[in-house]
Amino acid sequence: MSEQAAQAQHWIVLGDIHEGSPALCEIPELAGASGLLVTGDLTNLGGVARAKQIVADLRACNAQVFAQIGNMDRTEVDAWLSCEEINLHRTVRELAPDVAVFGVGGSIFTPFGTPSEFPESKFSIWLEECWQKACHYPVKILIAHNPPFGTACDIVTSGAHVGSRAVQEFIEEYQPDICFCGHIHESRALDRLGRTQIVNPGAFVHGYYATLTRDTDGQFFTALHSLAKK
Repeated sequence: MSEQAAQAQHWIVLGDIHEGSPALCEIPELAGASGLLVTGDLTNLGGVARAKQIVADLRACNAQVFAQIGNMDRTEVDAWLSCEEINLHRTVRELAPDVAVFGVGGSIFTPFGTPSEFPESKFSIWLEECWQKACHYPVKILIAHNPPFGTACDIVTSGAHVGSRAVQEFIEEYQPDICFCGHIHESRALDRLGRTQIVNPGAFVHGYYATLTRDTDGQFFTALHSLAKK
């Protein structure tokens, strides 16, 4: 058994905080967590000042935080997260010597004209760039604010699928172990694309989040949680 798998570890995964970070202290799994992973949307159309407060709240709960912008965060937040050395967007980070986590923040174009929206072509390029840096790790975890198209994790109230085709195609081709996503609040779900598990934890502003657990044998498991059920 590898040294990093010698004891169980877990991470809290959440997104769509929308400035609802005071509820962080209510997450029971925070005790002993190895870190927090944020899929995007720290703010409501906010810039660096608002993002700083959210990240301060996150760090008050756990010193290890990795985060990225969602479509509701202004693009200036991306640069600030990089300066803080906690950015996931277009970046590969190590959760363990054999585990890479990498991200694509923001979203494809929406009807609402939110601050951080990009064409599918950008996501394809960014994902490929990240993969070239992450592919040698035995375990690869993608954090995509935009869920992959055509899954249980990208369905809006009307029943339409509104996720990213670039994220879908990337997952189908490269099959990372897990993809955590967000953005579509009403599509809190677990799904699969090939061998890749897709996880939309739901919006933390409504009390939803997920955990990523590595057991003593080195196997990874995900679970959805709700503060209302604690």
